[in-house]
Amino acid sequence: MSDATIHYLRRQLSEDAARRPVLVILHQETSSPGKLGQMLQAKGYPLDIRRPRFGDPLPETMADHSGAVIFGGPMSANDTDDFVKREIDWINVPLKEEAPFLGICLGAQMLVKTLGGEVKSHCEGCAEIGFYRLDATPEGAAMMDWPSHVYQWHREGFDLPKGATLLARGELFQNQAFSIGPAAFGVQFHSELTYAMACRWTVRGAERMNLPGARPRPDHMAKWFRYDPPVRQWLDGFLDSWIARDGRARSAQAGEAGASTTAKSVVSSQSRIASS
Repeated sequence: MSDATIHYLRRQLSEDAARRPVLVILHQETSSPGKLGQMLQAKGYPLDIRRPRFGDPLPETMADHSGAVIFGGPMSANDTDDFVKREIDWINVPLKEEAPFLGICLGAQMLVKTLGGEVKSHCEGCAEIGFYRLDATPEGAAMMDWPSHVYQWHREGFDLPKGATLLARGELFQNQAFSIGPAAFGVQFHSELTYAMACRWTVRGAERMNLPGARPRPDHMAKWFRYDPPVRQWLDGFLDSWIARDGRARSAQAGEAGASTTAKSVVSSQSRIASS
């Protein structure tokens, strides 16, 4: 995405003074939306944070929200817990309304399950824990520039759902980012992480770094300040593009255009009748 395009999107977004909040769905009591949440707030979007795992309800419509983000968590999209099933079913709400939706890690895997795809472990038992290379597909590169490396923390991946467009590939898990419809995206990696969050994760989840394919903790810390700035830049531009893809705006414009055409037709008919 060119600088001029990003500037235009930001200008268009800044003209909307009364912005609806972005729905943020988290899965642990201490979870944080990280720098993604910070960026949305800086752009003027309040955050409506909910934790369905602990009883928070999910909205029946996206009418009161600018978009929705389902973040990651230690559970699996294949788990049989009621809240997991409820979130997977609920994703149909933004999909049907063509409202901006973003699934991150577990959230992306939930989106895949909603679309009828499969979530499964690596065939050799490998995990991606740390920084790994990311390669944009031609479709992804046409959308915007992508960072060369991203931070990962998962041991399950997903098939590309039917009708989805693959935007980026990874090393151990090929499917890393995809889109479906006008405004729904799933990403396997964690662009939302802050340095403080990475420090906590690598201490509390130290045993995961013993999994096949995982990077040792010193590698995480040494590469953070090299690879995170491009990720931050990507996330900033992605969020602008994501919000701007809201299919509801196009539907409203189409409706207004149709109403205008109908009104002109009625006026023309009345004029002909009056002159006859």
